[in-house]
Amino acid sequence: MVQSRNTTSLRKRLENDEITLGMAEDAYSPTLIELYGGLGLDFVWIDFEHAGPSPWDATAVEQLLRASELTGTELLVRVPVTEPALVRKALDAGVRNVFLSHVDTADEVRDIVRAAYFHYDGEPGERGLAIPRASRWGLDDDYAATEDEDVLIGVTIESLEAVENIDSILDVPSLGFVFIGPFDLSVAVGHPGELDHPDVQDAIETVRSRSVERGVPVGGLGFGMSDVNEKANNGYQMLNIGTTTIAIQEIVAEWLDEYERS
Repeated sequence: MVQSRNTTSLRKRLENDEITLGMAEDAYSPTLIELYGGLGLDFVWIDFEHAGPSPWDATAVEQLLRASELTGTELLVRVPVTEPALVRKALDAGVRNVFLSHVDTADEVRDIVRAAYFHYDGEPGERGLAIPRASRWGLDDDYAATEDEDVLIGVTIESLEAVENIDSILDVPSLGFVFIGPFDLSVAVGHPGELDHPDVQDAIETVRSRSVERGVPVGGLGFGMSDVNEKANNGYQMLNIGTTTIAIQEIVAEWLDEYERS
């Protein structure tokens, strides 16, 4: 069933303590993004770190954005490098929610967040002012005054250094969320892929508990809907419930297993 169009930004939903659900669209298909929006997902995660087109390719990014805007879902765009110029370019294309990878210190986070805003922590920000797609090419008269209201900048916590610095990272003004990366954390503690290893779980719980205590929205991966429901009851506000390719694999494999050969 097609759901009603959502007009509340992801940032405002998190600020209202709502729980949001999304899918990682790893086929980078505008059609599938449009479908996910029609199904009622709150966000679609586009990961430019590990695959997909170049995040510097504004035309490719705009095609994905148009599909999301049509059905009222939002893109959650992870960029591969912590670089202010890349964040500004994504925002100018119309991305509202930027997701940073491999960030270890509060200073790194602060530099990026400041670059995303016209006004930052009571001072001028470092967002460049132009007439890009985000301003409807200059047709939005309120662009400079209102743009900051819907921008959401978050970080992936996926290294031991970031876990050790979690308190100072959480103190960065206007940090929108932290997202726990269990797979990279498992590599960081020396147990790749062992998500249940005590050291991995300790790192995850440190980030989760500190974020909830500080009132910073925390996101994570859901491993089946029972896990999603448990995490939603445990303080997570952003939950990725699956990926396109894994969903297709599971469904097609089930069909093939049920096929009765003559």
